[in-house]
Amino acid sequence: MIIKSAYLRGMRDSASIALGYVPVAISFGLSAVHAGLSPWLAVLVSLVVYAGASQFILISLLAAGAAYPSILGIVVVMNLRHLFYGPALLGFFSGPRTVRSLWLAPGLTDEVFAASAGSLSRQPPGEQESWYCGLQLGAYLSWVGGTALGAFFAGDLLGQSPVLEKTLGFVLPALFFALLLEIRRSAPMMVMAGAGLAALLAMLTLPSYLAIVVGMLAGGLMALRRA
Repeated sequence: MIIKSAYLRGMRDSASIALGYVPVAISFGLSAVHAGLSPWLAVLVSLVVYAGASQFILISLLAAGAAYPSILGIVVVMNLRHLFYGPALLGFFSGPRTVRSLWLAPGLTDEVFAASAGSLSRQPPGEQESWYCGLQLGAYLSWVGGTALGAFFAGDLLGQSPVLEKTLGFVLPALFFALLLEIRRSAPMMVMAGAGLAALLAMLTLPSYLAIVVGMLAGGLMALRRA
């Protein structure tokens, strides 16, 4: 019963992530259909790939007729940051290990990582894994559900409201900022500032997804020096 309660609490706490995911997922569903994918295939991409911004790049490359090896390489590079998220996330678990780490990985997104980093320490040690699994499942369902809404139903609505369509692009950055305010309590300010500055400078010469990796490396090195 305790495990079930923690699981449901995690799903409830994913509501803040869902607020950012659903509008962006609706945009993805619309973009995928406009790029020539069927609504069902658009939903399948979110079910299987579940990679946020990478999915927009994926459909753009498919629509442009890019070679499959190139598409695979670009999507992999864009998600290299998750190699850092996994080991860092395990450090936030203080309770007994009851779930294989493999089951903690599929739902690990930027927003889930940020929310977990700020909230795992406030969960009872014996409930941390159940809470986290509920959190990532709630986020996943909101992304897939938003994609379905965009692919099947939202075309006419957004077509009649250009202002609403333009504002969807601001939802995810706003979510990232809110999560940044949450995670600042568990990360030194100098480390966060250094990582942000490194990423900002890297964006002058690199694509944004590589700049994120540079920022994470810089933040990790600063954290090691402070340890």
